[in-house]
Amino acid sequence: MAAITKVDSTELISTQRALFRQPLALQWLEDGKLMKRLEGERQAGRFELFLDLLYVAILANFAENLADEVSGVNLVKYILILAPTWHVWSDLRELMNSFFTDDLAQRVLILWVMALLVVYGNNATLVNEDISAMRATVGAYMIARMSATTTHLLYSFASYHHRAQQRLWFCLSIVGLCIYIPLFLESISLRSKIAVASIGIIVEECIWVFCYAPASKKLLRARYTTAVDIPHEVDRFAAFFIIVLGEFLYSIVVGSPAAIGFNDRLLRAIWTLIIAFCLNWLYVHNDGAVKGVHPLRHSIYAAFLWIVLHLPLVASLLAGGHVAAISAKSSELEVGQLWLLCGGIGAGLILLYVIALLHKSEDGSGTLLLPKPARLIFRPCSGIIIVCLPLAHDLGITSIVSIIMALSVLCVVWENITSLMSGATFWEKWVNTKYPETNDITTQPQLCGPHDG
Repeated sequence: MAAITKVDSTELISTQRALFRQPLALQWLEDGKLMKRLEGERQAGRFELFLDLLYVAILANFAENLADEVSGVNLVKYILILAPTWHVWSDLRELMNSFFTDDLAQRVLILWVMALLVVYGNNATLVNEDISAMRATVGAYMIARMSATTTHLLYSFASYHHRAQQRLWFCLSIVGLCIYIPLFLESISLRSKIAVASIGIIVEECIWVFCYAPASKKLLRARYTTAVDIPHEVDRFAAFFIIVLGEFLYSIVVGSPAAIGFNDRLLRAIWTLIIAFCLNWLYVHNDGAVKGVHPLRHSIYAAFLWIVLHLPLVASLLAGGHVAAISAKSSELEVGQLWLLCGGIGAGLILLYVIALLHKSEDGSGTLLLPKPARLIFRPCSGIIIVCLPLAHDLGITSIVSIIMALSVLCVVWENITSLMSGATFWEKWVNTKYPETNDITTQPQLCGPHDG
């Protein structure tokens, strides 16, 4: 990792109040050397978290629409309408990561994009039924992305540190958005529109990778290039992952689906809670290394792959989590819903395994009880078993959810035990539990009479 250099204090962001502040790059590479304007870890802003609240509703709407009628067409639609919302969220995440000013302009931008997302979220599930819904969805998406890319272009005039890549990103992004123009035409068939949308999403992903990859930096011959505030980036991805896990939990309580008393529905609701808890545990646990290096730090290729894999991870767990939650309401699930439940959670575990592999372990041989491959082996094994559960036609919904829960718990327990350091004990000895002894002499205050001096 490149050495970090703090810039001169005269270049720090002004502390004076202003409605519109100059957007200055918070970190950048200068001749390959990492420079940071401010030291210390930066957390997500309050308005970034407010943006996340809207995604709770949008993602729930998409998952519910898919679970209500599971089919190949709806699955394709689910993927094609989910990916653009991820792109919009990523645009704002990157903007705030590099140029967080928290001024009036940025707050209005967040509100503006959220308003467009409301339009998008209300129409996206109907794109295959009504041309007006299609036009509203595509139009809202294109304007949202153009707003973010135009902001990057504007910021490139205020700060030179990311200028070359920001302008390249703006030009290529506008070209990529033009791919979606045929979706406005009623004369084009739905199949053709699916192909157009698929190509558009793939091209946009490739544009993003190219603009921020070392190849573009060499092509531009730029002295100043982009860099990422890694703690903020990790924090934002973790926040989005928790939003997805919320889909497991919302429906097991709202409307009291598991009432009254103790019953099978309540058991499935609790199992769903445990599954979500274990998934969060595995995401946070990573590979369990004592001395580990995050993918964003040790390799540009690992960094890009780590970011890209979050989209299929989100898509799979969102769908599986919604069906797991509605199992608390229904005594039976349709065959398609069972495949969605098991396929979503199983694929999620496999993706969590791949993401954990991207972390670099610097532990010496014998530091932990088992090496990294052995510690993580239950993730893909459990994922494959879960994916195949619908093939066991004799299993009821309670049995299937119970097996998923048991395998999730098994992964957590196995990884936490095998991630202990060699020679570690299960119970740490409690020490220093008594109050410390003191030699201070406590003196009693003397009582003085009214005539004493």
